[in-house]
Amino acid sequence: MRVLVYGAGAIGGVIGGRLFQADHDVTLVARGEHLAALQSRGLELVDARGRVVLPVPAVGHPSEVALADGDVVLLTMKSQDTAAALQALITHAPAGINVVCAQNGVENERLALRSFADVYALNVICPATHLQPGVVVAHSQPVNGQFDLGRYPAGSDATAEALAGALRSAGFDSEARPDILRWKYRKLMLNLVNVALAVCDESPELPDLVRLLRAEGAAALAAAGIDTVSIEEDKARRAGRIESRDIEGVPRGGGSTWQSLARGTGSVETDYLTGEVVLLGRLHGVPTPASELLQRLAHRAVAERLPPGHLSAAEVLAQLDD
Repeated sequence: MRVLVYGAGAIGGVIGGRLFQADHDVTLVARGEHLAALQSRGLELVDARGRVVLPVPAVGHPSEVALADGDVVLLTMKSQDTAAALQALITHAPAGINVVCAQNGVENERLALRSFADVYALNVICPATHLQPGVVVAHSQPVNGQFDLGRYPAGSDATAEALAGALRSAGFDSEARPDILRWKYRKLMLNLVNVALAVCDESPELPDLVRLLRAEGAAALAAAGIDTVSIEEDKARRAGRIESRDIEGVPRGGGSTWQSLARGTGSVETDYLTGEVVLLGRLHGVPTPASELLQRLAHRAVAERLPPGHLSAAEVLAQLDD
């Protein structure tokens, strides 16, 4: 199976690196200093078992790869970059590629289906960090990641089964699931904490703010009639397999939104996580004041280049009370 990993940051780097180790035909797409490091030094992949440097081929644009029908393109960039990536693919890739959205949120698949017929949703459970060019860190043991997937909007097929098998051969947990969106919506609920952990410090009021965000999310999904797997089912799927661990000598960053602020990337994916709740709330008449406020604060942090944790949760809650 030939795989192009488009957006080789934390998640893409971990997936691409392990697939390469398992002798799959993998090429990474990256940019800037990260691309330069990959091309000059290779991909340094770190986990609790140690470090390995992998000579994974890396390019700066999918036009540099001769894609063919049946090839797999894993989209692993943040959701705010998906539209541009799909434009590059539809210009340079054949219509018969398989596009796999290995991303948080639920909007990427809808965007991909406008351009390609064979689209797959992949549920990303992979605590990982990318803060240095050429280096990705996988924090989970005994497996680095859990990547269940299925056709979008529903169902499974031979391609889903083959990709799940390839991921298992690389040491990940992976199953083909016909109801994959139920799992991705549960992950969306978990990701609602991302913006709070990025904008706020770890003050005592932070759990109160997180509860507000998740309550708004649950209300919005319920009003929209969106089904998710239960919290218990989700926990059972991860039990004993996905356990985040500290790695000696490697500082642990926060989640994906925290990392975007820390690296000063100039954008965050909040519109596709917290913003999904805001959208559903507006469509179905559910108030989402905490989500709306955190969405605005995230954009302000990007515009003003503010560091992670520049506000206290008490300050945010006080703005809600005004």
